[in-house]
Amino acid sequence: MANLGLFSGTKSVKSVNVSFRLPYYTQWGQSLIVCGSEPVLGSWNVKKGLLLSPVHVGEELVWCGRIALPNGFSCEYTYYVVDDGKNLLRWEMGKKHKLLLPESVQGGELVELHDLWQTGADDLPFRSAFKNVVFQASWSLKVERPLGVLQNKLDQEDSALVHFKICCPNIEEETSVYVIGSTAKLGQWKVQDGLRLSYAGDSIWQADCLIPKGDFPMKYKYCKYSKAGNFALETGSNRDLSIDFSNGQPNYIFLSDGMLREMPWRGAGVAIPMFSLRSETDLGVGEFLDLKLLVDWSVESGFHLVQLLPINDTSVNGMWWDSYPYSSLSVFALHPLYLRVQALSENFPEDIKIEIHEAKERLDGKDVDYEATLATKLSIAKKVFAFEKDLILNSSSFQKYFSENEEWLKPYAAFCFLRDFFETSDHSQWGRFSNYSKVKLEKLVSKDSLHYDIICFHYYIQFHLHLQLSEAAEYARKKGVILKGDLPIGVDRNSVDTWVYPNLFRMNTSTGAPPDYFDKNGQNWGFPTYNWEEMSKDNYAWWRGRLTQMAKYFTAYRIDHILGFFRIWELPDHAMTGLIGKFRPSIPLSQEELEREGIWDFNRLSCPYIRKEFLQEKFGASWTLIASNFLNEYQKDRYEFKEDCNTERKIASKLNSFAERSLLFEKEEKIRSDLFDLLKNIVLIRNSEDARKFYPRFNLEDTSSFKDLDDHSKNVLKRLYYDYYFQRQEDLWRKNALETLPVLLNSSDMLACGEDLGLIPACVHPVMQELGLIGLRIQRMPSEPGLEFGIPSQYSYMTVCAPSCHDCSTLRAWWEEDEERRRRFFKAVVGSDALPPGQCVPEIAYYIIRQHFEAPSMWAIFPLQDMLALKEEYTTRPAAEETINDPTNPKHYWRYRVHVTLESLMKDKELKTTIKDLVCGSGRSYPPLAEAVKQANEATSAITLEKQKVASGLDKISIAPQLNGAQRKETLAV
Repeated sequence: MANLGLFSGTKSVKSVNVSFRLPYYTQWGQSLIVCGSEPVLGSWNVKKGLLLSPVHVGEELVWCGRIALPNGFSCEYTYYVVDDGKNLLRWEMGKKHKLLLPESVQGGELVELHDLWQTGADDLPFRSAFKNVVFQASWSLKVERPLGVLQNKLDQEDSALVHFKICCPNIEEETSVYVIGSTAKLGQWKVQDGLRLSYAGDSIWQADCLIPKGDFPMKYKYCKYSKAGNFALETGSNRDLSIDFSNGQPNYIFLSDGMLREMPWRGAGVAIPMFSLRSETDLGVGEFLDLKLLVDWSVESGFHLVQLLPINDTSVNGMWWDSYPYSSLSVFALHPLYLRVQALSENFPEDIKIEIHEAKERLDGKDVDYEATLATKLSIAKKVFAFEKDLILNSSSFQKYFSENEEWLKPYAAFCFLRDFFETSDHSQWGRFSNYSKVKLEKLVSKDSLHYDIICFHYYIQFHLHLQLSEAAEYARKKGVILKGDLPIGVDRNSVDTWVYPNLFRMNTSTGAPPDYFDKNGQNWGFPTYNWEEMSKDNYAWWRGRLTQMAKYFTAYRIDHILGFFRIWELPDHAMTGLIGKFRPSIPLSQEELEREGIWDFNRLSCPYIRKEFLQEKFGASWTLIASNFLNEYQKDRYEFKEDCNTERKIASKLNSFAERSLLFEKEEKIRSDLFDLLKNIVLIRNSEDARKFYPRFNLEDTSSFKDLDDHSKNVLKRLYYDYYFQRQEDLWRKNALETLPVLLNSSDMLACGEDLGLIPACVHPVMQELGLIGLRIQRMPSEPGLEFGIPSQYSYMTVCAPSCHDCSTLRAWWEEDEERRRRFFKAVVGSDALPPGQCVPEIAYYIIRQHFEAPSMWAIFPLQDMLALKEEYTTRPAAEETINDPTNPKHYWRYRVHVTLESLMKDKELKTTIKDLVCGSGRSYPPLAEAVKQANEATSAITLEKQKVASGLDKISIAPQLNGAQRKETLAV
């Protein structure tokens, strides 16, 4: 790129006048700046960029600015929105604009750059999910003419050379892009006479045309045109090009017209946890190499995507609690549970072959036996390692893997060794190893250490997991299937990451679910919160490393609980339940603010409000015993907690060792819960770091402390409560997300989706839209107020729609859970007043699933269990057993296994054809199939043909509802 410093003060060089033009609507007090990679455009310092001025062109607001540049100049640039003080408010997402002044452009000439503001959605086709998987054939086109080269010359004074540029990431074989329009130079709307564009690489098509001054203003459109003579004109209204000749005629007009407008691409996928897969080869749990079979089934069913839950190592507690996949021991290491031990070697001793065979039979149960399966795999792997370690560890492939991953691999292996040695993952119990240091680490993992073989065993396991997952990932990519991973919002308190990077986490607090996610017991999950300020110091290197590692295997990912990047619900470390918390970050209520409103008794509001009658009501005859042991009477009939039990953890500890528990009339669990309720009977939470700042307690109106206040105080506190939770934080949370989320998005080229269920602040969806993040829509959890059930046909394009997910019951189980709700659904969604069937028969499942396939959402992703509900043969297992997670139980055992093998599903042509017909009938894209498979799919069964009639518009289904113990056939219009 040119160094503009060379041109300063050089009068002999005649500059090219470059004019920027961008249509964009701003709010009052906002302006646009163009900033770029070269000094003349600020060297990416926005305050030094070129400030643009607004001009009204018809109904559009166009921002313009002019600058003199040397001939042949090149740079990258981006547009930014700033306030009056040039403070950054927002900026373009996606790929940066490129300015390449062709050598043929002479000094003194005027060049106009007509740009469009780029959103995150404009960048989606450049993500690996599309670029390297779905549209991979389009990206392999041969470059015909690179950017910055003009084929035509400006040789007429009454003409302008217009350079057309359009992005078209998805194009069929032997198809070109044309521009047609109102001028004769563009064929006067005849495609065969239009202007053919040349391919410039990176999905960009370009052409230039000398257009007479009299042809302006002109209208035009882009279209795809095949050698067979077929063409597809872009959708939407005509594009307009008007030229203002009053300030001198522009010689060159460079049009950057964004994306070719066509029907939005839509695809479908299947979701299943890694551990839930069942194959004829696995040992009691799904394994990475099973993904190849799942990919084959997905391709033949028309699915472009396979979605998994997190696959990182969670071996924290050494028991079945570790089945919870969102509590990572390491955000980099893969879980040994998913290792295929048969693939570790080609030369197994006979005794190991027998052991594997016996283990397969023993572990092949209805559900995953987490502890037995993991122990068995590690035991077998250790035996294989014993005779193959030298061969593997000295291989060039291992050495390459080790050198690329040692930054996290060494600490991980050392942590696993110390965890097993000290019999705990709580690194605060590790003596001199409690505080991590590189010096200590290198001694632990050195070749001279007595336990070097143990360290190498963990290297060995991770290496083979990497090989097996990489094989499956590459297989999926070649088959046109996106592998979608899951990014947990938290890590375990006792993890490698909190040991190695303690400054990145707030370990004196724990992250509970936000108020809208509380389970029925008010339990929280105990994740440490992130120290975003510390993370920002190295531009979030930990997050960037995490995403880079993930991108080795996945081409898309789901951001678990995306609200955590806006704000997180934070609890003190002494909390065992989740109500007495606050949002981080958030703007608290100041003492001055409260005093202005007439609120002054802060001890009364922020300390537990305990009256004698409360104790009598809760504890009955035991109240005096409770009061004497846990409370002090500080004034007549008013109590406060003693110092040794003034937190939830202290209460639990004291109750556990309570000598007089035999005198209590209630169970310990009930006593503890009631004491916790007293402790939480407050209205304001005092900031532990600044006693003059307060946070309103969640659901403060439900407390007796609030109910006993005067009306003035109630009204003030209700208003401030609403302001804290729903208004004053919005701008802060928006800024927080716009600082952190782009780091994730720019750390890899994976396609990103965000789980945005629950109570969503107003700032969330606009930020997700701005960043090009795809949201989630579950029909039974509508985001629209006043709706009990979502309406898939009204979902926006930038969403993933699904009838259920891993955090709720399956479609079948949900249908059977609640008869009244089932009737409401049948009336509201199906449009029938008839009695719905008691079970989710295949016809009902088909109707609901078809709704989701036909939704406008970019993705329709279905749990495998819901797909199996399409066929009666697969509904013999009780529906409740197919639920993956029960969010109301913080110690839920994640162990669901599909009750049918992948090999059996591959043989079921009827089910695959049914699903494929739904994909095709809904207009969604599907992976290309081999000719033999296509022919096989054409041999449809009579049942499938009947369902095709439904998909093609004969919208009647036959259902068999339960009525007074008998079945009767009914035909209902749906």
